[in-house]
Amino acid sequence: MEVKKIESFEQTILSRFDETITVLTAMKNNITSIEEAAILITNCFKAGNKLLICGNGGSAADAQHIAAEFVGKFYRIDRPALPAIALNVNTSIITAIANDFGYDGIFTRQVEALGQKGDVFVGISTSGNSKNIIEAAKMAIQKGMYFVALTGQNECKLDKIAQIAIKVPSLNTPIIQNAHISTCHTICELVESQF
Repeated sequence: MEVKKIESFEQTILSRFDETITVLTAMKNNITSIEEAAILITNCFKAGNKLLICGNGGSAADAQHIAAEFVGKFYRIDRPALPAIALNVNTSIITAIANDFGYDGIFTRQVEALGQKGDVFVGISTSGNSKNIIEAAKMAIQKGMYFVALTGQNECKLDKIAQIAIKVPSLNTPIIQNAHISTCHTICELVESQF
């Protein structure tokens, strides 16, 4: 089969890469909040506490990806496993809670069950207005946990309740997700360097 060039494909590829590069470059303005998040998570692990992390859709995939980096390894295989749990991976828990309490409670109930004072809760939401993450964040704060939000540039509810908010300067969901995973990878590297 002959592959014929489609001019608009090249334009889209260049445009999206340029947009991603621009947004990732602008993320340097978040260096303080990224560093604070890494210090908070490092201190949490050193104190014997854990990280709870969640998101919806693509952000759910990011949450389980980052939990795997902490429990397994990022770069270094010679460091201890670090306790991180992605709250969006257990379909039995999620469907039971959604059925009995409603979808807005799927993470809240898990934070109530698993979260303890001194733990860190990370909510990833490109809109910053995901109700199930907002409710879980409120529960985390009520339990004496720390809350870190990763959002886009919109004014949003998660920013107002987070101790640390890392905002991506974009309105484009896939570009925000690109920046979220790059940010989380950077945090993983910083945290891992302390063990």
